[in-house]
Amino acid sequence: MPKVVKTTINVEGRVSEQFAIVEGAELPPWGEHEELGIVGYPAPRIDGAARVSGEARYTYDVQLPGMVYGRLVRAKQASAKITRIDVRKAKAVRGVVDVMTYENVPDIEMSGRQTRLLSDDVRFAGQTIAVVVAVDPYVAADAAALIEVEYAERPLVADPEAALAADAVKVQPDKPNNLLNGKPRIKERGDVAAGFAAADEIAAVTVRTPTALHNAFETHGCVAHWEGDQLTIYESTQHTFGVREFAAKKLELPMSKVRAVSTFMGGGFGAKFPGSAYTLIAATTAKRLRRPVHLMYDREGENLETGNRGQTLQQVKIGARRDGTLTAIEYSGISEGGAAMGWLPMLEGPASMMYRCPNFRSETSGVLTNLGPMAAFRAPGFVEGMVGLEAAMDELAHKLGMDPLELRRKNIPDTDQLEEKPFSSLPLDECYTRGAAAIGWERRSQPGSQSDGRYRRGIGMASQIWWGGGGPPAYAEMLLNSDGTATVMTGTQDLGTGTRTILAQVAAEELGLPLEQVNVTVGDTLQGPFGPASGGSVTTGSMTPAVRSAANDLRNNLCDIVAQMRDIPQNEIEIRGGMIYRRDQELASVREIMRKLGDVMLQGTGSRGPNPDDVSVVTSGAQFAEVEVDTVTGLVRVLKIVAAHDSGRIMNPQTFNSQIYGGIIQGMGLALTEQRIVDTERGAVLNPNLEFYKLPTIADVPQIENILIDIPDTKANSTGAKGAGEPGIIPTAAAIANAVADALGVRVGTLPITPPRVLEALDAQ
Repeated sequence: MPKVVKTTINVEGRVSEQFAIVEGAELPPWGEHEELGIVGYPAPRIDGAARVSGEARYTYDVQLPGMVYGRLVRAKQASAKITRIDVRKAKAVRGVVDVMTYENVPDIEMSGRQTRLLSDDVRFAGQTIAVVVAVDPYVAADAAALIEVEYAERPLVADPEAALAADAVKVQPDKPNNLLNGKPRIKERGDVAAGFAAADEIAAVTVRTPTALHNAFETHGCVAHWEGDQLTIYESTQHTFGVREFAAKKLELPMSKVRAVSTFMGGGFGAKFPGSAYTLIAATTAKRLRRPVHLMYDREGENLETGNRGQTLQQVKIGARRDGTLTAIEYSGISEGGAAMGWLPMLEGPASMMYRCPNFRSETSGVLTNLGPMAAFRAPGFVEGMVGLEAAMDELAHKLGMDPLELRRKNIPDTDQLEEKPFSSLPLDECYTRGAAAIGWERRSQPGSQSDGRYRRGIGMASQIWWGGGGPPAYAEMLLNSDGTATVMTGTQDLGTGTRTILAQVAAEELGLPLEQVNVTVGDTLQGPFGPASGGSVTTGSMTPAVRSAANDLRNNLCDIVAQMRDIPQNEIEIRGGMIYRRDQELASVREIMRKLGDVMLQGTGSRGPNPDDVSVVTSGAQFAEVEVDTVTGLVRVLKIVAAHDSGRIMNPQTFNSQIYGGIIQGMGLALTEQRIVDTERGAVLNPNLEFYKLPTIADVPQIENILIDIPDTKANSTGAKGAGEPGIIPTAAAIANAVADALGVRVGTLPITPPRVLEALDAQ
C-alpha cells in the first residue's frame, strides 16, 4: 500500500524537506558483513560492448526519416545590442528550410541565462543569436556564416575583480553591484574573533583557481520529433524527467504528450540539466516544419555557452592551539558567474565542514562578468574550496612544526557542523591510515628538502567530504519474462558511470538470478518510472534501494506462485543462482517454472524510502600525491596518486575505480594544465577548443592507486551504498598543490601550476 512520507533531501548542500510516495514496506539494510554473491564484486559493464563497438546510439547518432539539421549562430561581441540582423543570404542557400532570430522566435518566457529563446541583448561573446536549419549539417553551417549582424557595442567587464569596483560596468541592469543576490552570502558559528585570540599560531593564504570547461565527449544538444501531438525529445541530459517537465511546461503540453529519451550519453559533469533554450528551439522548429530537427552544439559553442566552473579568489585564515586543536576558521571567496548565475556554489563548504572547529565565519560572493555563464561542475564549490582550505592547513602545520597529516587527524569532525547531527558513517581516519601507508608518507621530510639536482620531489595530501546519500523519490519496476530472464526498468539515466551495471547487480542479487539473466532499461520517460536527476552523486544512493525493493517484490510474487504450484509454505522457498529451493532441496529452475506458466510476465515494483532524520549522510576520503618538479623548466610531473574514499558499500569495484580515476584525472587538469584564456579588453575567449584548452591526456596520467574502504553505511539506505561521482575530484588539485609546495618549499598560489608560475615562485624565494 503506498504511503506518503516526509523526508529531508540534501543535494550539494541545498537541503530541502519534501513529500514522497513510498511503495511497500522498507527493506532492512543488507548487513555490513552480509554474504553477497554479485553485489560488491567486479563485473564488466553490461553495456560495454555496445559502447566500444559503436552500436550504442547517443543523441548525436539519432537518425530519423526527413530529419533536418540546425546550426547555431553566435554573437561576436561580449556586450552589445543587435541593431540589424540580415538573414536573406542564408535563406537563399539551397537546402535551407528555416532561419530563426529574435525577430521571429516563438514568444516563450525563459529565466536565468536569457529572458527569451533568442535575444537582441548580447551579454557575452558566444551567445546564440540565430539558428539556421537545413537538409544537411554542412549546408546549415555554410548558410550560418552568411548571416550579417550589426551591433551597438556597450562597455564590458570580463574580470571578476574588476567587476567589483564601484564604477564597474553593470552586466545585468538588476544587479547594480554585479553580485548575485546583491550581497555576499555569510555563514558563521561561534565567535571567530575570540577563536583567533585563543590561537597560538595563525596561518593565512590567498589562492586562485581557474575557470574550467566541462568538455564532456558528447556535446549538448537534442533531436526533437513530433508524431501528431506527441513530442519526443532525444537529449544528452542528466535528467530525462526534467527535460519532459521543462518542455511540457514551456510548450504548454500535458506531460503525457512529451517523451524524453537519453539511453546513452557521452558524459555529463553538471552542465547537462534541463532548462535550455535549444530544446525549445528544436521542438518548436520541428513542429512548424513537421520534420525532426537535429540540433547539437559544436565544440566551440559547447565551451562558450553551456557553462563552466568559474574562477575563484579565496582567502583562508586558520588559528590553532599549540597542540593542533583548531580554534577559528575565517573564509572569504568570490566565484565568477559569467553573464548569468542562477546560484552560488559552496566555496565555503570544505572550510565549514571538513575539520572540527567551533568558531567559523565565511563570506562568499558570486560575481557577474560579460563571459559565458557558470554551471554545476562535478562537486561545484568544493573542488575549488578544498584548494584554499588545504593550503591553509599545510601552512598552519608548518607554523606549528606539526605533521600535516597529524594536524588533520586531530581535527576530524564528530558531527556535521552544518546540520548539527552525528554522521551515519565517517571512516576518515581509516582513509588517512591506509592512504598514507600506500604513498609512503613517512618519506616526507621538510618542505623543499627532497632534491636531486634540478629535480625536486614532494608529497602532499588533501581530505574530502561530500554528500551522496541520495533519497526519494526514486522508483523502479522489474519484469520476469517467460524464459526466466528479467528486466529492470527505470527512467533514471546513465551518464557513462556504469549505473546500468550496478542496478543489474542489485536486481540479480535480491531476486536470485545470475547477472547475465538481468537486463536494465534506463533513460526513457516512457519505458520506466520516475528516476531522479544524476547530480550531487545521488544516483547510486537513490536508485539501488528502489531496484532492490522492486526485485524483492518480484521475488515474493514468484515465491508465492511456486508455493501455490507445489503446495508448500512460501517462507520455506529460496531462490539462488536462478534455481528455486525448498530449504536445501532443489525444486526447479526459475526458467522451468516460468515456462510451465506459459505466456505470462510477473512484475515487481519498488521505491526508495525516506532518509534517516537523526544522522547526516556524507562521503569522506583523502588523496595523497607525489610530484617531481623540474626547477630549470618549471614543469610539474605527477608521479603517483593514492586515493582512499569512503562511499559506503562498493557495489562494483570496477565501476567504482573508474569513477575515482576519472575524478583524479579531471582534478589533475585543474591543478596543472586547464585554464580558459580571456582577452579581457574584448571579452573574448581565446581557447574554446581542444587544441589550446589543455586537458590531460593518457601521457599525463600517473600511477593511480585506489584503495577500497568498502564499509557499508547501513544507516544511509537499504543497500548501504553512497555516491562516488564527485568525491574522486574533490581533493585532487589540493593534494597536488600541496605536493608542489612540499617539493619547492614555496607555494604556488595560482592554479593551474604552470611552468612560468613555478619559475616565478622559485625566483621569489
